[in-house]
Amino acid sequence: MPQTQQFASDNYAGICPEALRAMEEANRGSATAYGDDPWTLRAADAFRRTFETDCELFFVFNGTAANSLALASLCQSYESIIAADIAHVETDECGAPEFFSNGAKILVGRTTNGKLTPETIRGFVLGRTDIHFPRPKAVTITQPTETGQVYTLDEIRAISATCRELGLRLHMDGARFANAIETLGCSPAEMTWQAGVDVMSFGGTKNGMAIGEAVIFFDRALAEGFDYRCKQAGQLASKMRFLSAPWAVMFETGAWRIHAAHANACARHFANQVEGLPGVGIMFPVEANGVFLKLPDSLIEGLHARGWRFYTFIGGSARFMFAWDSEIARVDMLVADLRALATADAA
Repeated sequence: MPQTQQFASDNYAGICPEALRAMEEANRGSATAYGDDPWTLRAADAFRRTFETDCELFFVFNGTAANSLALASLCQSYESIIAADIAHVETDECGAPEFFSNGAKILVGRTTNGKLTPETIRGFVLGRTDIHFPRPKAVTITQPTETGQVYTLDEIRAISATCRELGLRLHMDGARFANAIETLGCSPAEMTWQAGVDVMSFGGTKNGMAIGEAVIFFDRALAEGFDYRCKQAGQLASKMRFLSAPWAVMFETGAWRIHAAHANACARHFANQVEGLPGVGIMFPVEANGVFLKLPDSLIEGLHARGWRFYTFIGGSARFMFAWDSEIARVDMLVADLRALATADAA
């Protein structure tokens, strides 16, 4: 049965019309298996046009596989990956990056907003260079971060320059890459390979697809053997067209940016409506499709009692995520409940 729309996660959303239409069209007749089909070739060409470069493409089922396999391709087992302390690869992937890399260690950089800095990276690399320490080989940044903040192009370039100076590879976790693109209003090329990113995990699920993420190698040499990694990890889809077809249509119609812009706008609308309510504080700048509120326990309990779902796993904040299908009327219902509770609590 249909459920009332919630804002706990953009994973709650259904499939957007463009992605669903693509899957329905791909379902007509037969097609060659394991990616040797017209839809997968069409999607790969769409990626190359969108990113303005001859990148190498792989489609996998989920974000954990995309991030973990991409990072494993950059490191040996005795090396390490520098990540922010709240990065998804550190906190929410059950050790998958370490598992698929046969033991490469994640080095956690302390942050206040989920952003790594050149200074943090340099500290890890130069702090110890002896054989007893896992040699740093890769850096991963999340765009937007887990606090919903967006790395500027200058910040990415500065990190990339540090990586080049120190002999590191740069990976971008782009689970919500489309939202970051809409925030900065730049091109995909400007945010990635032109800024020095070597490999990116591009999220489709949070942008309106049913399933499927893309791993993009801007340096094709780094993709050597990645097809075997995917197969070994159970990520080679036999009916690949159902992973790739939505990407083709999302790029060709511009839906990937349209849906991200809508999600971002809903987040800004929500933040503007609740800012200044008694007992309600916005913890981080609202730069993409997430809003993090500092709420007293009474308001958290009150919202739960009224049927609202949300997570409180980053600094105790209440996280509200907005998706391609978020309805402004439903957002306003959440605002009304929060306003009523905050007003009563302050009385």
